[in-house]
Amino acid sequence: MQNILFISDNQNFITDLSDQILYHFSEYNVLSADSNEKADIIVVDEDKKALERELANKRNTPILFLTSDVENILELSSDIHIQSKPLLLSSFFDELQSCINRFDNSESGYLKFNKYEVHPMSKEILNLRNNEITKLTEKEVAIIKYLHKNKDRLISKNELLQEVWGYSPDVSTHTIETHIYRLRQKVEQDNPEAQLILTVEGGYQLKV
Repeated sequence: MQNILFISDNQNFITDLSDQILYHFSEYNVLSADSNEKADIIVVDEDKKALERELANKRNTPILFLTSDVENILELSSDIHIQSKPLLLSSFFDELQSCINRFDNSESGYLKFNKYEVHPMSKEILNLRNNEITKLTEKEVAIIKYLHKNKDRLISKNELLQEVWGYSPDVSTHTIETHIYRLRQKVEQDNPEAQLILTVEGGYQLKV
């Protein structure tokens, strides 16, 4: 699930846009301004000073800038995505996904931990111990991404179920256990040094 943080002085506009996102896409989650969760993408509405602040933070988080003055805006970074206003909803959704795809396919978007490097776009994990590349499924990438995003804490099976599979009544914690088992078998290959995911008190944590 991708976390979106909106920065805008127009709360009604952001509320309406957030409702549209949540209605059309289960893979997006809109963060509140006071949330402690990490944003996967930041959407800045019209406020160039806020844009400059976010760029100064150097968090490597994709930024989508919404503006009604596209022709005259000075791009402060080649990493900024610009969406013209008034918004065409389909175009805005495409640009959101483009931001995520571009970041995931960049060096900054690679997940690096415990001598592993995960490339989300190509769905591959590189074992830096032996330079072996293993193909992953979309769900396996999603599991690793969520565990990596929350690598400082234990993730329960129910939380992983909610964040990776959503609220599907057909999915149980057994599904997660099976995916984790297959992922371990595929990547670790019975090598203790190459342990990928730890099982702790009924939950999971990435070994970093």
